Amino acid sequence: MSSSQEKQNTLQLAIISRIKLFYRPVGLSMPPEAAPQKLRFRKSGSQLVLINPTPYYLTVTSLMAGNKALANTMVPPMGNTSVPLLPGAGSQITYQTINDFGALTPVTKGVFE
Repeated sequence: MSSSQEKQNTLQLAIISRIKLFYRPVGLSMPPEAAPQKLRFRKSGSQLVLINPTPYYLTVTSLMAGNKALANTMVPPMGNTSVPLLPGAGSQITYQTINDFGALTPVTKGVFE
């Protein structure tokens, strides 16, 4: 193979990946599959507060307020986080989470406190 042919035949790959690693102690109070349904919501001004009463991190995606898509976020165990509510956002909340296998959980209707 000539050097001109080698220059013509190239393959370049760019891979960006993120791996999250969580430590889970033995004896947590619930299985991880039950955690997404426990997520609760509260409106605070122009923010939607996501409240996680479980011992698991929850990666929330496909978060919708009415027909407005909200930012994806991660909610820490026994903690909360806020996302901005868009003008005209409805009061019905739906969301999905990402499970331990990287798959989306079924769409869940949000429950307000």
